[in-house]
Amino acid sequence: MRIGELAAKTGVSVRALCYYEEQHLLPATRTGGGQRHYPEQAVDRVHLIQTLYAAGLSSKTILDLLPCVDAKVNTPESRAVLRAERDRIERRVAELVAARDRLDAVIASSEDPASGCALIDPDDRRAGDRVRDRSASGAVIR
Repeated sequence: MRIGELAAKTGVSVRALCYYEEQHLLPATRTGGGQRHYPEQAVDRVHLIQTLYAAGLSSKTILDLLPCVDAKVNTPESRAVLRAERDRIERRVAELVAARDRLDAVIASSEDPASGCALIDPDDRRAGDRVRDRSASGAVIR
C-alpha cells in the first residue's frame, strides 16, 4: 500500500510515517518512481509504534525493541528494558491518579458554597472579561 493509504488506515499523518521511516522504525520499499510501498503488516507496526510512543518510549528504545517484537523472542536485555519502561509507566499512572484525585477533591469542595473554594472568582476579572488562572492553592498564576 502507498503512504497515503497507510495514513488513512492508521489515522497517522504522512509526515509521522516519514519520520518513522527516517528513524528506521517502519521499513518501506520504493517503486521505480520513488514512491514508498508498505506491506499490509505495516498497519499493525504503526499501531504498535503509536502505542509505544504514547507510553513515553523514545525512538531509540522502540528501535532497540522492534527486532524482539518481529522475532517474537526477547532477550534478558530487552526484558530488562521492558520492565524498566513498565515501571516508569506505573509511576506515571500513579502520579496521574493522584492528580485526578486532587481535582476530584477540588471539584467536590467547590460544589459546597460554604467551602470558599472558587477556581474562577468574579472579582478576579480584568478588562475584556479575561480571567487569570489560579493554581490549586488559589494563588494567581500570571
